[in-house]
Amino acid sequence: MPPFLARLAGLLPKPLRPLMALLALAGCHDAARPAADERRVFRYNQPEALTSLDPAFARNQANWWASAQLYNGLLELDSTLLPGPALARTYTISPDGRRYTFGLRRGVRFHDSDVFPGGKGREVIAADFVYSFKRLLDPGTASSGGWIFRGKVIEKADGTPSDTSFVAANDSTLHIYLKEPFIPFLGILTMPYAYVVPHEAVEKYGKDFREHPVGTGPFQFKLWDEGNVLLYHRNPNYWRRDAKGQPLPYLDAVSISFLPDRKTEFLTFQQGKLDFLSGIRAGSRDLIMYPDGSIREDFKGKFRVEKVPYLNTEYLGFQLDSVGLSGEQAAQGRALRDKRVRQALNYALNKPEMLTYILNRVGQAGTSGFVPAALPSFSQEKVPGYTYQPQKARQLLRAAGYGPQRPLRLRLSTVLERKEVSEYLQKQWADVGVQVQIDINQSAAQQDLVDNGKVAFFSKSWLGDYPDAENYLALFYSPNFSPAGPDKTHFKSAAYDKLYDEARRTQDIVRRTALYQAMDRIVVEESPVISLYYDEVVRLTQNNVRGLTPNPMNLLLLERVYKE
Repeated sequence: MPPFLARLAGLLPKPLRPLMALLALAGCHDAARPAADERRVFRYNQPEALTSLDPAFARNQANWWASAQLYNGLLELDSTLLPGPALARTYTISPDGRRYTFGLRRGVRFHDSDVFPGGKGREVIAADFVYSFKRLLDPGTASSGGWIFRGKVIEKADGTPSDTSFVAANDSTLHIYLKEPFIPFLGILTMPYAYVVPHEAVEKYGKDFREHPVGTGPFQFKLWDEGNVLLYHRNPNYWRRDAKGQPLPYLDAVSISFLPDRKTEFLTFQQGKLDFLSGIRAGSRDLIMYPDGSIREDFKGKFRVEKVPYLNTEYLGFQLDSVGLSGEQAAQGRALRDKRVRQALNYALNKPEMLTYILNRVGQAGTSGFVPAALPSFSQEKVPGYTYQPQKARQLLRAAGYGPQRPLRLRLSTVLERKEVSEYLQKQWADVGVQVQIDINQSAAQQDLVDNGKVAFFSKSWLGDYPDAENYLALFYSPNFSPAGPDKTHFKSAAYDKLYDEARRTQDIVRRTALYQAMDRIVVEESPVISLYYDEVVRLTQNNVRGLTPNPMNLLLLERVYKE
């Protein structure tokens, strides 16, 4: 067994170590490349559950990161979060904004697999994208990603997508037809849901394609022992090269562990057994950072700490629809449907202080609208939000009929991860006479309660699917009521809906930005949510890792990463 695989075996659970001999026989480097060593293996941990390696189910970060190493789409985001060419060499948009035409790269091949004749991956053609996109919309697939096309591409009278939504004009030309202009559409096509898959693999494996992935990406699947380890090897036929003409990726393998405990994960990183961590929890955050966000002396130089704005807004939501509420929740709902109460709860919070004392200044206080600071339409000047004004909060509560003789009592539904923040908010609300009880739920239970409108007051976050403010403002568009859509609060405003409809059709960037800001001002005024803070990505990386840079989408892209 090569030395690097022997060392890798030492990191695996004992039952899996014999499998390393099989991996050694399979090899993970080309004959033309130098013998592999541990510096060619990138190791990261995935504490959240990984459920599928099928991009049709890349609904969370765990699945997204794992899929991004195996597949490609027509487009990808560049370093400035603008869509650029990937498997599509060129693309054009018709003047009316309804037809998108993509010219594909020739010679791109799927990974070698026994689903193809002779085990050799075949060339990707336009028909593969037609198949992959229609598969997303097929009820039999039950994909969580059908929404990226549903309601956007041309449809039949019954609302199902037309057979002419996606058209392969020839092997290297693909057309996509929209029923009306949708400006963020290019960004949507960068998502893992839009990655291309071969019909041969899906037809052979069916639902088991989740654990038998075949893509075009820089790495190819080797082994997945669920809950223990996931291994990828370098794709020797990857289509992309670097600026010097050298083949990518530089790494020979990627090893993903599944340590659920964040403290154990951090300790493993400190021991040098992981190359990278994304996100640090309270205990580790206090260990590494001072309250002002600077790095403690003990950790300076031991590894790199990088922090950048993140396309994630942490917020509290109010259920404005009484249909799903009952009992005590219904009574709270009636109180929270008074805008003055919602505004008072917002004015009662000192968000900058919360970030300092609880979050070591990881994030930016939510003193503007719902759109996060990482997006170009963000503007505290044009969308002024709520600042800490406890006296104003008390005045609004009195105007709404609440005070010492009739205190407002609420229950905040949240999850354990947000308990510390919730307790801080609880104290601030108590200072203005509002008594808030905190209910801690499991993540799945919290999701169900919120999606189905069963709780009047809840904590949530919104991580952008693509880098456009429309994705955040869609949470307040009334046709998007949950559980089918992202409008968790069931906020409804005819004026808002009109602006939203205009914005998603407007091609002029300046005008569209102005519309986004007008919509965000309505969100601030009506206060269906409290924007607590706009998150930041904190990444820890070993000092010998090169080519791995943080980004506001927190994408993990490894094709240009290497270790010294």
